[in-house]
Amino acid sequence: MPGPVREQTISVTINGEVYEQEVEARKLLVHFIRDVVDLTGTHVGCDTGNCGACTVLLDDKTVKSCMLLAIQADGSTITTVEGLAGDDGELTPLQQAFSKSHALQCGYCTPGMLLSATYLLEQNPHPTEEEIRRGIQGNICRCTGYVNIVEAIKSASEGAA
Repeated sequence: MPGPVREQTISVTINGEVYEQEVEARKLLVHFIRDVVDLTGTHVGCDTGNCGACTVLLDDKTVKSCMLLAIQADGSTITTVEGLAGDDGELTPLQQAFSKSHALQCGYCTPGMLLSATYLLEQNPHPTEEEIRRGIQGNICRCTGYVNIVEAIKSASEGAA
Protein backbone atom coordinates (compact mmCIF):
# COMPACT_ATOMS: atom_id res chain seq x y z
CA MET A 1 0.00 0.00 0.00
CA PRO A 2 1.47 3.39 -0.96
CA GLY A 3 2.22 5.91 1.79
CA PRO A 4 0.68 9.34 2.14
CA VAL A 5 1.34 11.93 -0.52
CA ARG A 6 4.22 14.07 0.71
CA GLU A 7 4.63 16.45 -2.22
CA GLN A 8 2.47 17.66 -5.05
CA THR A 9 3.11 19.90 -8.02
CA ILE A 10 0.84 22.93 -8.07
CA SER A 11 0.37 25.72 -10.55
CA VAL A 12 -0.88 29.08 -9.34
CA THR A 13 -0.95 32.53 -10.86
CA ILE A 14 0.22 35.14 -8.39
CA ASN A 15 0.02 38.80 -9.37
CA GLY A 16 -0.18 37.78 -13.03
CA GLU A 17 2.83 35.43 -12.98
CA VAL A 18 2.45 31.65 -13.18
CA TYR A 19 4.33 29.57 -10.62
CA GLU A 20 4.56 25.82 -11.06
CA GLN A 21 6.21 24.27 -8.06
CA GLU A 22 6.42 21.02 -6.15
CA VAL A 23 5.33 21.66 -2.57
CA GLU A 24 4.96 19.63 0.56
CA ALA A 25 1.35 18.60 1.07
CA ARG A 26 1.35 20.29 4.48
CA LYS A 27 2.79 23.67 3.36
CA LEU A 28 0.46 26.55 4.14
CA LEU A 29 -0.36 28.99 1.36
CA VAL A 30 1.11 31.90 3.35
CA HIS A 31 4.47 30.08 3.56
CA PHE A 32 4.34 29.22 -0.14
CA ILE A 33 3.78 32.89 -0.98
CA ARG A 34 6.48 34.15 1.38
CA ASP A 35 9.12 31.43 1.29
CA VAL A 36 8.82 29.88 -2.16
CA VAL A 37 7.64 32.82 -4.27
CA ASP A 38 9.46 35.38 -2.06
CA LEU A 39 6.56 37.84 -1.82
CA THR A 40 6.95 38.94 1.77
CA GLY A 41 4.22 41.58 1.84
CA THR A 42 1.81 38.87 2.98
CA HIS A 43 2.46 38.72 6.70
CA VAL A 44 2.33 35.83 9.13
CA GLY A 45 0.57 36.99 12.24
CA CYS A 46 -1.40 34.60 14.39
CA ASP A 47 -1.39 31.36 12.32
CA THR A 48 -4.99 30.87 13.44
CA GLY A 49 -6.92 33.03 10.97
CA ASN A 50 -7.82 35.65 13.56
CA CYS A 51 -5.62 38.63 12.73
CA GLY A 52 -5.96 38.96 8.94
CA ALA A 53 -2.31 39.90 8.32
CA CYS A 54 -2.08 37.06 5.78
CA THR A 55 -5.17 38.08 3.78
CA VAL A 56 -4.88 37.66 0.00
CA LEU A 57 -7.37 37.53 -2.85
CA LEU A 58 -7.83 33.98 -4.11
CA ASP A 59 -9.94 33.85 -7.26
CA ASP A 60 -11.20 37.35 -6.40
CA LYS A 61 -12.32 36.47 -2.87
CA THR A 62 -10.56 37.32 0.39
CA VAL A 63 -8.95 34.39 2.17
CA LYS A 64 -6.61 34.08 5.09
CA SER A 65 -3.64 32.31 3.58
CA CYS A 66 -2.57 30.84 6.92
CA MET A 67 -5.76 28.77 6.87
CA LEU A 68 -5.23 27.12 3.46
CA LEU A 69 -2.76 24.57 2.25
CA ALA A 70 -0.85 25.61 -0.85
CA ILE A 71 -2.19 22.52 -2.66
CA GLN A 72 -5.73 23.84 -2.11
CA ALA A 73 -4.81 26.84 -4.27
CA ASP A 74 -3.74 24.70 -7.23
CA GLY A 75 -5.12 26.24 -10.42
CA SER A 76 -6.10 29.48 -8.68
CA THR A 77 -5.31 33.12 -9.26
CA ILE A 78 -3.92 34.98 -6.25
CA THR A 79 -3.40 38.68 -5.65
CA THR A 80 -1.06 39.78 -2.88
CA VAL A 81 -0.37 43.31 -1.73
CA GLU A 82 2.52 43.45 -4.21
CA GLY A 83 0.01 42.91 -7.01
CA LEU A 84 -2.15 45.92 -6.18
CA ALA A 85 0.09 48.62 -7.63
CA GLY A 86 0.15 49.21 -11.38
CA ASP A 87 2.90 47.90 -13.66
CA ASP A 88 4.68 51.24 -13.34
CA GLY A 89 4.55 51.06 -9.53
CA GLU A 90 1.72 53.62 -9.34
CA LEU A 91 -0.21 53.12 -6.12
CA THR A 92 -3.93 52.45 -6.32
CA PRO A 93 -6.30 55.18 -5.11
CA LEU A 94 -6.87 53.05 -2.00
CA GLN A 95 -3.14 52.82 -1.26
CA GLN A 96 -2.82 56.55 -1.82
CA ALA A 97 -5.72 57.16 0.56
CA PHE A 98 -4.07 54.99 3.23
CA SER A 99 -0.94 57.11 2.94
CA LYS A 100 -2.75 60.44 2.86
CA SER A 101 -5.04 59.54 5.77
CA HIS A 102 -2.21 58.13 7.90
CA ALA A 103 -4.08 54.84 8.02
CA LEU A 104 -1.07 52.88 9.19
CA GLN A 105 1.40 53.01 11.98
CA CYS A 106 3.54 49.90 12.33
CA GLY A 107 2.23 48.64 8.97
CA TYR A 108 1.93 44.99 9.96
CA CYS A 109 -1.81 44.80 9.30
CA THR A 110 -1.68 47.06 6.24
CA PRO A 111 -1.36 44.39 3.49
CA GLY A 112 -4.34 42.46 4.84
CA MET A 113 -6.35 45.65 5.38
CA LEU A 114 -5.62 46.79 1.83
CA LEU A 115 -6.71 43.48 0.33
CA SER A 116 -9.87 43.31 2.45
CA ALA A 117 -10.68 46.91 1.53
CA THR A 118 -9.93 46.23 -2.15
CA TYR A 119 -12.40 43.35 -2.08
CA LEU A 120 -14.97 45.48 -0.26
CA LEU A 121 -14.72 48.31 -2.78
CA GLU A 122 -14.96 45.89 -5.70
CA GLN A 123 -18.19 44.50 -4.24
CA ASN A 124 -19.54 47.83 -2.96
CA PRO A 125 -17.88 50.89 -4.52
CA HIS A 126 -19.58 53.34 -2.13
CA PRO A 127 -19.91 51.67 1.28
CA THR A 128 -21.22 53.34 4.41
CA GLU A 129 -18.99 53.59 7.47
CA GLU A 130 -20.82 50.62 8.97
CA GLU A 131 -20.25 48.58 5.80
CA ILE A 132 -16.55 49.51 5.83
CA ARG A 133 -16.18 48.44 9.45
CA ARG A 134 -17.94 45.16 8.66
CA GLY A 135 -15.75 44.69 5.58
CA ILE A 136 -12.50 44.91 7.55
CA GLN A 137 -13.68 43.17 10.72
CA GLY A 138 -11.52 40.10 10.03
CA ASN A 139 -8.38 42.23 10.26
CA ILE A 140 -6.88 43.28 13.57
CA CYS A 141 -4.88 46.47 13.94
CA ARG A 142 -3.24 47.03 17.29
CA CYS A 143 -1.94 50.53 16.53
CA THR A 144 -4.44 52.80 14.83
CA GLY A 145 -7.83 52.36 16.45
CA TYR A 146 -9.22 51.93 12.90
CA VAL A 147 -10.44 55.55 12.60
CA ASN A 148 -7.94 56.53 9.90
CA ILE A 149 -8.28 53.17 8.15
CA VAL A 150 -12.03 53.65 7.85
CA GLU A 151 -11.46 57.24 6.71
CA ALA A 152 -8.99 56.10 4.04
CA ILE A 153 -11.40 53.51 2.66
CA LYS A 154 -14.24 56.05 2.66
CA SER A 155 -12.00 58.60 0.93
CA ALA A 156 -10.98 56.09 -1.74
CA SER A 157 -14.64 55.17 -2.30
CA GLU A 158 -15.45 58.84 -2.89
CA GLY A 159 -12.53 59.26 -5.27
CA ALA A 160 -10.85 61.75 -2.97
CA ALA A 161 -7.55 59.89 -2.54
